[in-house]
Amino acid sequence: MSEEAKKQGYSADSIQALEGMEHVRKRPSMYIGDVGVRGLHHLVYEVVDNSIDEAMAGHCDTINITINENNSITVKDNGRGIPVDIHKKEGVSALEVVMTKIGAGGKFDKDSYKVSGGLHGVGVSVVNALSTNLKATVYRDGKIYEQEYERGKAIYPVKTVGETTERGTMVTFLADDTIFQADIDYSYETLSTRLRELSFLNKKIRLSITDKRNKDENGEFIHEEFFSEVGLPEFIKYLDGNREQLTADVISLESEKSGIPVEVAMVYNTSYAENLHSYVNNINTHEGGTHLSGFRRGLTHTLKKYAESSGMLDKLKFEIAGDDFREGLTAIISVKVQEPQFEGQTKTKLGNREVTSAVSQAVSEMLTDYLEENPNDAKTIVQKVILAAQARHAAKKAREMVQRKTVMSGGGLPGKLSDCAWTDPEKCELFLVEGDSAGGTAKAGRDRNFQAILPLRGKILNVEKAMQHKVFENEEIRNMYTALGVTIGTEDDSKALNLEKLRYHKIVIMCDADVDGSHIATLILTFFFRYMRELIEEGYVFIAAPPLYLIKKGSKKEYAWSDKQRDEILKKFDGGTVQRYKGLGEMNAEQLWDTTMNPAFRTMRKVTIDNGGEADRVFSMLMGDEVPPRREFIEKNAVYANIDI
Repeated sequence: MSEEAKKQGYSADSIQALEGMEHVRKRPSMYIGDVGVRGLHHLVYEVVDNSIDEAMAGHCDTINITINENNSITVKDNGRGIPVDIHKKEGVSALEVVMTKIGAGGKFDKDSYKVSGGLHGVGVSVVNALSTNLKATVYRDGKIYEQEYERGKAIYPVKTVGETTERGTMVTFLADDTIFQADIDYSYETLSTRLRELSFLNKKIRLSITDKRNKDENGEFIHEEFFSEVGLPEFIKYLDGNREQLTADVISLESEKSGIPVEVAMVYNTSYAENLHSYVNNINTHEGGTHLSGFRRGLTHTLKKYAESSGMLDKLKFEIAGDDFREGLTAIISVKVQEPQFEGQTKTKLGNREVTSAVSQAVSEMLTDYLEENPNDAKTIVQKVILAAQARHAAKKAREMVQRKTVMSGGGLPGKLSDCAWTDPEKCELFLVEGDSAGGTAKAGRDRNFQAILPLRGKILNVEKAMQHKVFENEEIRNMYTALGVTIGTEDDSKALNLEKLRYHKIVIMCDADVDGSHIATLILTFFFRYMRELIEEGYVFIAAPPLYLIKKGSKKEYAWSDKQRDEILKKFDGGTVQRYKGLGEMNAEQLWDTTMNPAFRTMRKVTIDNGGEADRVFSMLMGDEVPPRREFIEKNAVYANIDI
């Protein structure tokens, strides 16, 4: 072992093997969440997280990811290189231990890594176990070392294959298609979004992605590079780029309290949405936790204290609530915790109690200084808070009106709702249909036992640009609340839903396959994202996929959902007549049932939120006031039939 490696304290002895690999291939979902598209992408994140850990420890500043032609993945970094000397306890190379023993890695040795990301430390060995083939190449101590594996087992011992002046680790793996239910087909957009996020969360680290499956107009492989000089403030500007800021600068801090590094960046804008994004060791904590509680406590306490001392609240006749301080706020909270304890349904809620006071204290100090040094901005923020409080009181009355209609029995359901006979929510579906004409066709074509139809008149309110009480006063939105049977939260938590009385576990948005239909679907999705996000998170929201074409030749007929499919059918039929469906109303009830509503044959897309920050950015851009970024997004994505959130 080199003297440099000894000094760095990273050798075979740093690697601890915690347990065997028995259950990984039998029960992969226990380790990566699922064996669908999400689990497939988690394999990449797990390998990248190893490189990020090296970067967080100060030993790496460049990480390159490549999607190869055969959908294998290569991740290369310029870190110290995984140790290759013999592991005393295991009797084989430390590289083999890391690659074949679950939980083995330097991240369990506090001397090697102070904090680490990844899926709770399951490590690259899980990726190895779930790959048909994995090849690890280590550049270390002037030599190039190599070892290959099949389904988690080493094919040969670690061997020296050359000399080098480089250092680092390169891992290439091909996911096992006998395990993953989805095709082994990585989404460039999903991976690049995560790398962009990591570049903001880890400033001064250069991350790149190359897609060798696709080329640009210049004949070059699709490629992007991500680098952030200042980190979270740039992340805020990226997320909030389509909103009008209330203050000139992003308010930000970097601090360490009780040994916990805390980073926060925040800005107020003219919108009515609250967008808080929280991270622990680069893991997006969708369910929040103690760090988010600490942020809210520090923000509310400090702003309230300032507002009261300024005298601006003297004429206000009611108490300011916590929600009022967060309306129009976009904030990112990122903490690094040595031993994070995760809770919640998806294990993305931080439970470490000591983090609450650390974040609260850091935020309080930052805001106190900022408000004192920027009195004009402070006044603007307090005015925004007062307006939010006044709007909340107006919304309370509108919300109570929705509640009264929702809890009424029988006649309380919207008149336009054609309900289904069954009452078991797990078996029942609600189709939100564009217009009365299509609603009539859907009503005639449905299975009355389990399919309900609610026609929506025209385009619903754009909630991205509406105050809360206007949302609750909108008739189409009230009808959706009432038909679904959900109750809205209390005044203190005005957007939380009570799903206990949800009447349908499939809520299907069914719109025309044209520009207007896409706009209406996006308006409905924006409403769900801002006001009924729990429905999306629980997997209850779907988008119907009606066909675009009907191709006929003689007695033969087939439907096509894309231009490519249409051309293939025409080729198969050796010609034929093509009918283009511009709207659902052009189909008769039987056709709509056969193609779009029959569970045996239909295609539906489940709406999921892979990345809350990116979803927030896309909705604010699509539904906001700024036209150029919206036009650019639509032009770039026009070829696709849907927008993945």
